[in-house]
Order: sequence, then C-alpha cells, then structure tokens
Amino acid sequence: MRLAHLLKSNPKSAQPAAKQNASQAAQNLADDTHGLADDLANANTPPHGWQLAAAWLDSLTQQNYSAHTISAYQAALWRFLHFLAQDGRFGDVLTCNKKALTAFLSERLESDNIKAASAKQELAAIRKFYAHLIAQGATDKNPATGYRLKSEPRPLPKIGDVDLISQLLDQPAPNDAANARLWVRDKAMFELMYSSGLRLSELVGLNIHDLDLNAGVVRVLGKGNKTRIAPVGSKARAAIADYLPHRDLWQEQNDPALFISERLGTRLSARAVQLRLTACADRAGIAQHLHPHLLRHCFASHLLSASGDLRAVQELLGHSDISTTQIYTQVDFDALTRVYDKAHPRANALKSRKS
Repeated sequence: MRLAHLLKSNPKSAQPAAKQNASQAAQNLADDTHGLADDLANANTPPHGWQLAAAWLDSLTQQNYSAHTISAYQAALWRFLHFLAQDGRFGDVLTCNKKALTAFLSERLESDNIKAASAKQELAAIRKFYAHLIAQGATDKNPATGYRLKSEPRPLPKIGDVDLISQLLDQPAPNDAANARLWVRDKAMFELMYSSGLRLSELVGLNIHDLDLNAGVVRVLGKGNKTRIAPVGSKARAAIADYLPHRDLWQEQNDPALFISERLGTRLSARAVQLRLTACADRAGIAQHLHPHLLRHCFASHLLSASGDLRAVQELLGHSDISTTQIYTQVDFDALTRVYDKAHPRANALKSRKS
C-alpha cells in the first residue's frame, strides 16, 4: 500500500528527488504518490506531514504543473519537513508557527549559504502548501502568510547591442551541407527568439500549429500556463519559411513540435538549443558568451530603447508584474549614461576634476 510505504520511509530517504533532474523527479513523484489522496482518506491514523506533502504534490501532477515546478516544490517541502523532524522544538507541520519558519529560513541562509532568491522560492512553496492544507480543512493557519524576506539587489541583465545580434543572425551559412542544414533551423530559432522575446522553454514548447506565418503571430505558452500572442517579424518569418521544408523531412510520427532534431526526428531539447547557440556564436567569431535568454533580454532592451513604451514591452514579454519589466529601463538608462559620458563636453571635464 502506498500509504504504508510512506509511513515507513525515513525522512532523509524522501529527499533524493531534489537532486534528480526535474523530469525524472516529477515522473518518480507521479509513480510514488498517484492516488495517495484516496489512501489518506481511508487511513485510520492522522495524516503525517510527509503524506500531506506527497498528496499535495500528487494533486499538482494531476493539474499538469510543469515537472520543473513540482520538483522545486518537492525539494523545498522535503527540506522544511526534515528540519521540523530534526529540530523538535516547533511541533509538526500542522502545529508549527512563524518561529519555525524563521528558524528554518535562517538555517538555509546562514548554514546552507543559499541566496535570498532561493529562500524566497522555498518560502513560496511552503506558503502554497499551507494554502492547500487550509483549503482541505487540515489546518486554519498559514505560518508563511505575510512573511517577508529582504531581497538582494537584482543584477542587471547583460545585454548585447544590435551589432552583436546582427553578427550572429547575418553570418553566412557553413560550407558543408550538414551544418548548412542545421543553420537553416538554428537561424529560424534564434530569429524567432529575438523577434518575439521568447524564453527558451517557450521556444522548445512551440508546436507547428502555434505559428501563423500569414498573420505574423505565434501563440506562446508562458509561465503559469499563461498564453500570449506575440508578433513575428519579417526576418523571422522568412527564416522559418526556409526551415519548414527541412522540418517536414526530419520529423517522425507526425511530431507536432515546431523545432525538430534532425538526428532524432523529435522535439528539440532546451539543452540542444543552448549548444547550438554556442556553436553558432563561435562560428560567427563572437567572443561574448551567448545564452538563449540573452536574445530575450536584447529583444526587451532594444524594443524599449526604440519605443519607450514600457507597458507594451511588458505585454510582449508576458510579465504579470511591470516591476519585472522595469529592470530594462535601468539597463537602457545605463546605456544612455555611457553615451552622455562619452559625448558631452562637460561630462568628461567633471570626471577629470573628481579624479
């Protein structure tokens, strides 16, 4: 019985999934806890914290939460529950209070030396877990409600200028046929990411029916399963049109993915896109390390610089909170400051007097 198995398990043995990759962790979770809620309902003993957590994670699997999200929530809860079990001062998951949360997060920040951003993610997982418990009638309090952690200064994203993007996207095709075929696909991917501001996960998740070249739009499934419609520029449309005949030859078993692996005939992985971008940047003679998210950063910064319309950029990026988009205003202001310092006759004079 699944419930009996979990009751006998050691808390430490419940944690390995945190070290697995997200897909495997989520699959293991689904295998181990599927239907656990029914077992809990039939049990004669009060639900244990580990069981409650497993049941909640199982419900997230049924709600089609991403493997990455479930794995992150699982790791956070396993750490918190293990802390409660080892510490012994604060009771169990249903009786602990904010003091327990403070002690747990302090240990994570000070002893485990994690960053504040990681601690905030763990706090968010715990908050969602307790919200679920309240909804299920297991408890009437959420110790994470109203709890705040100080944020570290958010680093500015590194932005490449327009010339760097042109150096990547306008490079000539390789001479050998095999790499020339791959470049047709790679160029289509990178043009689309820069044209539409896509995240890497959004790019590899695209299906062929999400794209409408005639209308010049693509339907994107973003964070939180939120859908947005993004424009596709003329150069990206042309690059995709060049690639589609190759896709038709490569794809197997009517795979719906837009971007296909030539070797496997199936959906291209995120890691494969990262490796292809590195290879294409090297071939173009680009010294700066390029990562897929840089293309999204460049999209946002270049568009904001040209338009000044923060709200429009927010919508195009799929940000739910405009404060997330505002970081690009700081990047743009820094660029303007550099231009000012370089060009204004009085700016350099002021610097000379200070030095």
